[in-house]
Amino acid sequence: MRVLLLTNLIYGLVIPIIELFIGAYIMRNSSDISLVVIFQLAVYTGIPTTFMINGYLLRRVPISRLYSLGMLLSGVSMTAMMLLNELNTAGVFFAGLIMGLSYGFFWANRDFLALNTTNDNNRNYYYGIETFFYTMTGIIVPFCAGAFIAATQKNGWFSGNVNVAYYILTGCVFGLTILSSVLVHRGGFQNPKNAPFLFFNFDQLWNKMLGLAALKGVAQGYIVTAPTMLILTLVGKEGSLGLIQSIGALLSAILLYVLGRVTGPKHRLMIYGIGCLLFVAGALFNTGLYSSLGVILFMICLLFARPLLDIAYFPVQLKVIDVMAEMEKRNEFSYIFNHELGLYLGRLFGCGLFIGLAWYVSEYAALRYALLVIAVVHLMGWFMMRNILNDKSMREVKLENPG
Repeated sequence: MRVLLLTNLIYGLVIPIIELFIGAYIMRNSSDISLVVIFQLAVYTGIPTTFMINGYLLRRVPISRLYSLGMLLSGVSMTAMMLLNELNTAGVFFAGLIMGLSYGFFWANRDFLALNTTNDNNRNYYYGIETFFYTMTGIIVPFCAGAFIAATQKNGWFSGNVNVAYYILTGCVFGLTILSSVLVHRGGFQNPKNAPFLFFNFDQLWNKMLGLAALKGVAQGYIVTAPTMLILTLVGKEGSLGLIQSIGALLSAILLYVLGRVTGPKHRLMIYGIGCLLFVAGALFNTGLYSSLGVILFMICLLFARPLLDIAYFPVQLKVIDVMAEMEKRNEFSYIFNHELGLYLGRLFGCGLFIGLAWYVSEYAALRYALLVIAVVHLMGWFMMRNILNDKSMREVKLENPG
């Protein structure tokens, strides 16, 4: 568990650059916000495809190598983006597809390793520490990267070519992914058992979990790129982007660590509900004000909401996988793969809503109103999670070796 947490901490330094500044790079060099969503849609298309490929490769390739491959591919994707002479739909989609391969190898193997190095009693603690790490990197990295880009433009470094700053950040991403890739091989992790993982018929409990995954995916399909687009549209440039992200993350870091230490399985529904309500509140601020103040309030709400949602969602997901694997006697990876398909359906809806509004109505409508619709739809996930936790199978199935 310590090796896994340390690996994820190092890679966590990369994630803010990917999530925040790739979108900023696309907008800076194209002025077309729909390209940001097309990039994200390509990412989401590559993820489930890679989950399936990963399932077959796990029969022959050590899980540590596949895990490290996912981390390394994120640098390859950023390099492919920077090498494009002109940002167009095809080029951006291709770079996004490589990033989808990266995320696919990373998340498929990360979920399995988390499942097998934790149990239901310590998962709040595990995800509390991991989320605390990610929150702290979310403070440091955006501030430093944003300040570096802003200083490049202000002081005329590199002959005033801001894109050089992005190239340097890409080099930093490569260095960090290599370090985390080396570290993960020290964990001695075991591959899942060699068994079929493609199934289409599941118990009703798992179908409920897929419904919750789809609702989570709806939000993911939009909020990964929405902050970047809103900040660059209404607040300022990359320096503001990094500063706002860092201030908001600082406010939530200690709270999340404490929650991971003191909360248990019985608190997950409450934590998830608070996260959902914060997301709705942030969307209301953005829709009602649609100004720099509205964006800042939305970002503060979101920076609290996302970690709260994750610290509650992931332990429930893994507990359901534990129960289903024991009940149906199937490979745990079959549920990890199937869960990703549920997320993908939701992400398609979230991205599709934005692209549809941007192309057929206006970018203004997409940025101002779609977010509130997404937040209200996502709120339905609280009722779905309550239904899952109250399912009789969650109480009746006895786990001999959870985690």
